[in-house]
Amino acid sequence: MHEIPPTILIATKNRGKVAEISDLVKDLSVTFLSLADVANAPDVIEDGATFEENALKKARVIAKATGVATIADDSGLCVDALDGRPGVFSARYAGEHATDAQKCAGLLEEMRDVPNELRTARFICVIALVTPDGEERLFHGVCEGRITFEPRGDGGFGYDPIFYNEQAGRTFAEMERDEKNLISHRGRALRQFSAYLRGFCSPASLP
Repeated sequence: MHEIPPTILIATKNRGKVAEISDLVKDLSVTFLSLADVANAPDVIEDGATFEENALKKARVIAKATGVATIADDSGLCVDALDGRPGVFSARYAGEHATDAQKCAGLLEEMRDVPNELRTARFICVIALVTPDGEERLFHGVCEGRITFEPRGDGGFGYDPIFYNEQAGRTFAEMERDEKNLISHRGRALRQFSAYLRGFCSPASLP
């Protein structure tokens, strides 16, 4: 990839993801759009067997449909005691329309008899960058942790209230966004993405 376009579309309507990405690259001369900013963006069925397959599929479809360089991510929670579930099914593991609270409650119920020492888990994130002419890059991030016995904290989204990170001594939902970005799976993948952009983009003028 010889240069990065000045505009990149984030293939999501999730405001939390848009905010995390924008925060990490706010000093660069890149304008980020979300799916809320474009008309008639196609829905993409995430039917891949891996995070990589799903991220690439979303980015490819959206980039082709919009003509705008696109990043898409797929991420999920992989729990050792559940043989890696929910994995790529994390978003719909408790049902297509389950709330975040229902997702956490369902997982905790499934693990109610699992002792603390066996509650190890990790969040995994893969970000795909695809240009309309078909150039592609992948960025990976992993964060190790443990599943709590009950939800803790009011921040974040998804499984954040039940994912405890020993390095921080808190769940993701108990962290401020900046703190979470430093250690999270998405934050680590985004820093790879940000470093890649910095190889092509000039920093924006800072106050």
